[in-house]
Amino acid sequence: MGTVESSRDVMTEVQQVDVWFEPSSQSTTDPQMLGVLGRLVTVSCLLEAFRNQPSKTEVRNCLLKLLSVQGEFLRQLRRDEESVTENELPRLWILTTSASEALLDSFGAKLELDNWPSGVYFLADALRTAIIAINQLPITEETLWLRLLGKGKTQENAINELIALPQDNPLRRNALEQIAIWRVNIQLNQNSTQDDRELLMTLSPAYLEWREATFQEGKLTGKQEGTLEERGSFITDLLKVRFGVLDDALSGIIPRLLELPREEVVRMILQLSREDLLARFSQ
Repeated sequence: MGTVESSRDVMTEVQQVDVWFEPSSQSTTDPQMLGVLGRLVTVSCLLEAFRNQPSKTEVRNCLLKLLSVQGEFLRQLRRDEESVTENELPRLWILTTSASEALLDSFGAKLELDNWPSGVYFLADALRTAIIAINQLPITEETLWLRLLGKGKTQENAINELIALPQDNPLRRNALEQIAIWRVNIQLNQNSTQDDRELLMTLSPAYLEWREATFQEGKLTGKQEGTLEERGSFITDLLKVRFGVLDDALSGIIPRLLELPREEVVRMILQLSREDLLARFSQ
């Protein structure tokens, strides 16, 4: 009736996980600060993010990555002669801007509204996997850090909420800086799509807010320029945010930038292109 092959080798290609997170036992950060996102990372986990709804094949590929990571995790425990409970195995969180009812039904994904907000759909318990439809999350500060990865109005509203947070919110500045890096990387992409251009516009308010805050930070009074090490670290971070990467050419102009007032450095890095900056300060 067909071909039978015993002891067939199963070859799997090397795949990369979008984000692998492993919590530290030494961390003093309260996960509740991150709301729902903080709940996702209480155990080791894979985070797979999709700008558009994933296909069934893409979801299965994510599951394949999870099973591979779990296998590696268990083999290491056996080598160390340690044991683990089912609840300590790595989890998979698939973050998608939207998820249709047909896709969710095809994987038997269900809500658990007694413990989780709407938009978080869990597959069968043994799979340790959930699909998070970001556009279905309730609009609360608890979900803000996930909704920033949404699309269209969902993301636009989340960015406005981020900007409206108090200036002393410990997460606000970091989030604005990451969005600034994201926007700069899109802007530098030579092969941008219509979706990229729309995203550029969506991220612009957060980028402008970060840029204004950075300008203000550069306006130190009197001679409060900080130590040479602090100024070098500031310039390094600013170059990374503006250009996405700090290569040898950019590193080479840092000593020249250290000779200038901080406010002037901030203005030039944010306004000049990479080529103009190197042409002005390279020897």
